[in-house]
Amino acid sequence: MKIYYVTLNTDAEAKAISFDLLERHAAVCTNWFPINCAYRWEGEIKTESEFVLIIKTTEGKRDLIEKVISKHIDYLNCIAEIKVNSINDKYLTWLNAEVHK
Repeated sequence: MKIYYVTLNTDAEAKAISFDLLERHAAVCTNWFPINCAYRWEGEIKTESEFVLIIKTTEGKRDLIEKVISKHIDYLNCIAEIKVNSINDKYLTWLNAEVHK
């Protein structure tokens, strides 16, 4: 199992990317939520709100995930891959049945 942590500007972007990935059987489940963000940009510290999208999928989906995200947004964002060391068997069985190889 792999988890992707993705930052986005809006709820609508997170929903659109989620549905696109789910329709392609590239993810078994997604979650998104609003957060506050502080970052350094062009020598200044900025703050704003953003949305975090969590994508639950299998190995080898990064290229497809990045392609789908780039279809919906055109700005610099974070797409971080998180390796999962352990997961319950029932969830893993569901994941492997739903996500196409």
